[in-house]
Parts: sequence; structure tokens; C-alpha cells
Amino acid sequence: MLTQFKDVAKQKLYAKRKEMFGKYPDVFTKMYAFTRTGTARAMGYYPYYPKIELSDATEVTIDGQRKIMLGSNNYLGLTNHPKVIEAGVAALRKYGSGLTGSRLLNGNILLHDELEARLAAFVHKESALVFSTGYGANLGAISTVCGPDDMIFSDQYNHASIVDGIRFSGAAKQKYQHNNMEELEAKLKASDPKVPRFIVTDGIFSMEGTIAKLDQIVALSKKYPSRLMVDDAHSIGVLGPNGEGTAAHFGVSADVDMIMGTFSKSLGCVGGFIAGEKMVIEYLKHQSRAMIFTASLPPSNVASVMAALEIIQSEPERREQLKENAEFIRNGLQSLGFDIGESVTPIIPVIIGKDIKTFQVWKGLMDAGVYTNPIISPATPPGRGLLRTSYMATHTREQLEFCLEMFKKVGKKEKVI
Repeated sequence: MLTQFKDVAKQKLYAKRKEMFGKYPDVFTKMYAFTRTGTARAMGYYPYYPKIELSDATEVTIDGQRKIMLGSNNYLGLTNHPKVIEAGVAALRKYGSGLTGSRLLNGNILLHDELEARLAAFVHKESALVFSTGYGANLGAISTVCGPDDMIFSDQYNHASIVDGIRFSGAAKQKYQHNNMEELEAKLKASDPKVPRFIVTDGIFSMEGTIAKLDQIVALSKKYPSRLMVDDAHSIGVLGPNGEGTAAHFGVSADVDMIMGTFSKSLGCVGGFIAGEKMVIEYLKHQSRAMIFTASLPPSNVASVMAALEIIQSEPERREQLKENAEFIRNGLQSLGFDIGESVTPIIPVIIGKDIKTFQVWKGLMDAGVYTNPIISPATPPGRGLLRTSYMATHTREQLEFCLEMFKKVGKKEKVI
């Protein structure tokens, strides 16, 4: 049933729609009734689609004012690295701005194949396949590997791309509480062993900054024969002896069937990949709709990612500095009295509570020169609004100390500490 609106403009829209559709329903009704963003703008608390004018990784300029960036996934600070930029520019000059087609038909060049070989070796797998986005990699892999006759077990905090991949697969879904191995085992045990089983988990969880208990998940995948996939979007370049990700961090690379990664975090660009057995990758290469019906990743992106991968492998000190920076800020926030959950990674949530209070703290920090990401329901459980903060190897101690001082100032003003 159509709703009457108090706003004059919306009353006119309502009248126009009523005249057009009469007694019939209109698919646009929910859009005209969507007032959440308008209310946030009117209150001065709209945080989305910021107009960033300049960026040098650790700082950005918005409305002519510099802000320290605590809302990026640029963990190793490679987006502005000269070698990464030079590699992209060289490929742009050589190949042009794009390949104007799918890799299946006309958009595959030697650079794609070279990057796939390097990625496979990096994460200790036989083969890899590069997608144009990380979202597409998860969607394309899960929906192609699994189908209506399969059962997927998924952590409740898994990324939306995993959730959508499961939905598109048509497989039955069993969701288990975050990192709750007892519940995962109970669900595996109760499942029909005649139905193919597939477990998928984030490596580092993007909102909580926690790490999957992958060693225990591997053990369960063997006890209750299941294939296992890890989304290492936030783990590549961060975890593992050489930044290879969660499986290497736990020493179980050989026991994980599929590893997914993105280029939009530590690798400082855009795109994604899936790595695994050669026969599995070959199947995905020719059957994944997200692969064969998507335009190829531009050569400049591919070249930049290869340069970033080389830096990750040759400069381990970046990873060590990242750990040091994260530990410094984590200790600082805790000492101020903030609730940061169970984070043990460069992703550190600052849990505020109510949605409106979350926006108030976000705005106070933004006005003070600190850029954070406010996350509210339904992205988090009701009453668990938080500021998602993330840190870089290239943040200076001076910048981090300034951020802590502003957290202290705004936290006290808004009475959250």
C-alpha cells in the first residue's frame, strides 16, 4: 500500500505515481519512501561518498582540509609507491587504457598469465585466476564450485561477496557463530555425509579485525570431509611469514583447497584472484559467469599489482612496521578506555553502541582531522555501532599520536570514555 508523505516534494511524487499506477503496486515505492540518508544529511551526519580531492595514502584532503586517513585498506602504503606507479604508467603506454572485452575472448595478455603464475607461487598453490574485482572473485568462485546439491558452511561475519556467492550458488547454507568451532563442528556432524560439503571463511574479518581459527577449521574439514576456501582479502601482505596470508600464518597452506585474495588492500590497486588446484582453476576459467562475462582487468592495474607483489616479497620491514603501528594504536585506544573488541590485526573497531552516537563520534573526529568509517546496523548487530579504523605501515608515530589525542578529546566530549 502506498504511503502518504509529509514532505511536499514527496507528496507530488506520490500523486504522480498514484495517477500513473492507480490501484497497481509500483516497484519504486520503497525508493520514494527511503528517508534514511536524507535524514542523516539534514542532521549533518551523512558520512558516505566523501569527495576526496587529494590523497597521499596516510592523509587525504576533503573540502580543502587535511585528514589523517584511518579508513583505508592500504595496509602497506603501496598505492603511492614510485615503483607501483611507474609500472602502471609503463603498461598504460604500451597497451592503452583497457582491453575492451572479456579475457575469454580478446582481453587476455601475457601480463595476466604472468601475474597468475606469480600469485599461485606466492600462496603455495598450483594455479591462480585473476578476476576484475575481489567481489567478482568470490561471487564467481563460490557460485561455480557449489550448486543446489551442495552444503556450504559460512562464518556469520563473512564478507557480503561470500554471502552473495552462496546465494547465487543455490546451495544449502549453514551459518555458524563467528569463530565458534563448537557450533561449526555440531553443524558438520549433523549434516548428511552424502551431501558434498564446502566451508568458507574470511581470513581476517573486515569489521572485527579478528583472525579465523583456520588450524581448527582445517582439522574439522578433515574429520568431516569438506572442501575449504579462505577469503584472504585483508590477510595478503599482512599475515604469514612472507605476507602470503592466513593459511601460511597457521602453516596449513597444503590443507586449504582455495585461497581468494584482492588487489584493493595491501596490493594497492583493484581486482582479485582465486588460487587452488590446476584442474579447479581451469574449470573456473571456463565456467564462472563472473569471469567470462566481465571485462578484463586493465593492463596498468595488472602491472601495478605485480610491482606491489614484488615489494611485499622484497621489503618485509613494511609488514613489521604495520604490526608495530597497529600494536601502538591498539594499546593506546584500550588505555583510553575504548572498547576495541578482540582485534589482533591492523583493523581495529572502536565500538560505540547506538547509531546516532556512532555518527556523533565520527563527525567529531572528522572535524578534528581524523578520517574513520562509521558502521551501523544492519552492517552490525543493532546497538553495536562502531568506527572501523585501519592502519598503514606508512603512518608516522606523530600521526598516530595525534589520532589518539583526538580520540581522547572527542571520546570524552561525547561521553563514550
